[in-house]
Amino acid sequence: MQEAMKRIAMKCDHAIVIFDGECAFCDRSVRWLIDHDRAHRLRFAARQSAVGQRLLGEHRLPPGGVESMILIQGNRVSTHSTAVLRVARLLPLPWKLAAVALIIPRPIRDFFYRAVAKRRYRLAGRLDRCSIPTAAQRARLLDDYEQPAAE
Repeated sequence: MQEAMKRIAMKCDHAIVIFDGECAFCDRSVRWLIDHDRAHRLRFAARQSAVGQRLLGEHRLPPGGVESMILIQGNRVSTHSTAVLRVARLLPLPWKLAAVALIIPRPIRDFFYRAVAKRRYRLAGRLDRCSIPTAAQRARLLDDYEQPAAE
């Protein structure tokens, strides 16, 4: 039991990406991130999961989330284009170079982000059920573990 708690604590020290677990586009994006995050800096939680709901509540975000990927780094919460670009910053080259786009004013970046987000179900569809992750992918999902109670 104590070993499981240590694994959970270790996972929580990483940046956490909260994603829409019903969105095929989001699911593919998470799989892509897992494959490209060779340093294992990211952990993932579907916003519909118990862990996702708890994280949303802890960071005063609505239970339905926002129409966005959400990145939690310590106490910093990023959404929309800022979340995507800060995630890119955590990836190896050449992907981290995308973070240069953070110099573009957020309203402009978010306009394009929202245009894609609004059409994500049309672009990739909706998942009837959770996809079955590989063992390596499962190790990066916070949803597979019961989180410790806050003290």
